[in-house]
Amino acid sequence: MSAALVDSAAAPGGGRAALLAVAITVLAWASAFVGIRFAGRVYEPGALALGRLLVGALALGTLQLVRGRWVRPTGREWALLLLCGIAWFAVYNVALNAAEQRVDAGTTAMLVNIGPILIALAAGLLLGEGFPRWLLIGAAVAFGGAVVIGASTSGSGSADLLGVVLCVVAAVTYAVGVLAQKPTLRRLPALQVTFLACAIGTVACLPFAGSLVHDVGGAPWTGTAALVYLGLVPTALAFSTWAYALARMDAGRLGVTTYVVPPITVGMAALLLGEAPPALALVGGALCLAGVALTRVGPTRIRPPGRSRGA
Repeated sequence: MSAALVDSAAAPGGGRAALLAVAITVLAWASAFVGIRFAGRVYEPGALALGRLLVGALALGTLQLVRGRWVRPTGREWALLLLCGIAWFAVYNVALNAAEQRVDAGTTAMLVNIGPILIALAAGLLLGEGFPRWLLIGAAVAFGGAVVIGASTSGSGSADLLGVVLCVVAAVTYAVGVLAQKPTLRRLPALQVTFLACAIGTVACLPFAGSLVHDVGGAPWTGTAALVYLGLVPTALAFSTWAYALARMDAGRLGVTTYVVPPITVGMAALLLGEAPPALALVGGALCLAGVALTRVGPTRIRPPGRSRGA
């Protein structure tokens, strides 16, 4: 499914395919917060990041070989891919994994989702996407919902200062990665961009190889299964469907759709980890959904790949 979505040409119904890609991404990334919280019980942050990226890079590399499509990147595109791979795939994953050893899954998802605000503002300034009124209104409402979720969960003593700082680091590197990735998708296939960024992130995490070998040797099969899931679904599949959608939608508008992630994560964490959210968190989740709906009031501006604006 991933390869078909990633490299399909724009055609009638392409807008529906982009929205489907967004839905897959959101659900997979919501599950990632729960998977990291679970696997983090037996894997150190760096080891978990390297293991997840290794699995993802192998899956994406296989798809790249099967598809056989390759466009030679320019020097500028290589620089952007390096920035995306190091910031979003390497630093982001290590920071996020470390954060989730101190902060519950729902609160982490909320804090990381200051990233779309940074993306929307920077995309307006740097990628020429502007500041559509309903995008800003929806982002503000959704961010308010995320704050409510965070206040309700952190008030129960589930977060500490270092954990919060690590979440903010993850949010910033997430935004940097998206903004670096967007211009490369004007010319390079989405699958190729995702594979190269993931491979670069894997290389950047190689210093954690010793820790990974140690943790694999002592981890129960359930923890390793969670690591493999993180590599195959939230990484290989979800980053591919994200790139597919990003090639066809404005970065700011697409980024705001990830505000749906925190309420989904809260529900998954309650079901799978027993981290029951306070009632106020449900109010925050409703605000997140309302904010995303408001961003859709204006035109979606889904366009064929190759016509994306970008620096």
